[in-house]
Amino acid sequence: MAYVNKAAVAAAFGRAAGHYDRHDDLQRQSAAALLAQLDGQAFASVLDAGCGPGSMSRYWSEKGSRVTALDLSLPMLDEALRQRSAQHYVQADIEAMPLADGEYDLAWSNLAVQWCESLPSALGELCRVVRPGGLVAFSTLVADSLPELNQAWRALDRQPHANRFLSLDVILAALSGYRARHQLHTLHVTFDDALSAMKSLKGIGATHLHEGRAAQTLTRTHLQRLELAWPKEQGRCALTYHILTGVIERD
Repeated sequence: MAYVNKAAVAAAFGRAAGHYDRHDDLQRQSAAALLAQLDGQAFASVLDAGCGPGSMSRYWSEKGSRVTALDLSLPMLDEALRQRSAQHYVQADIEAMPLADGEYDLAWSNLAVQWCESLPSALGELCRVVRPGGLVAFSTLVADSLPELNQAWRALDRQPHANRFLSLDVILAALSGYRARHQLHTLHVTFDDALSAMKSLKGIGATHLHEGRAAQTLTRTHLQRLELAWPKEQGRCALTYHILTGVIERD
């Protein structure tokens, strides 16, 4: 179990709330991969856990589901409310949700549980609020994501600039007690330059490091060195994400 400063995580995502949807290519790709595992199923009631500004809450609402949007960040919830994404809104931690047992047909959580202290705890809570026969659908980042970011920054310093996400073995161990199926995906997002790539991480609030890091001002020289060191795909700066999508059938 890793210590996670939940207040800092919420603050980082809160700062991104107003412009999150301009930088959410990864989230949309991950959501599409997770939706594919649900085979077009419909659900009367859905919990969107880690809803962000509410794009998937709105998706489920438009499908006819009764949706509860839940997020640790109040500004994110405010944005979801502004867009009328759901029927109910709850500010809460996925690891300690103030929700009744067996309340939902689907607990949906796209790229949120990697910010939890304990994956088993998060999955346990998501399963708790789903009725028997319902589903938990989640996605999470896997170890060795963002290699380009780490490689580029090694040209400047040896500090961590991306979180160390859980290994596949650790994630599968957390799933071992459930009736579950999973898929692995490698997703790429490319950008015109290194600055745009880093702005995309800031734009979705994913700049908080669990281990902490002193604030650093990027000079023009720093940016030039990052640009030269950043691995390119057809001349564009890439970010590579390894993602696991999983579906748990609630007994």
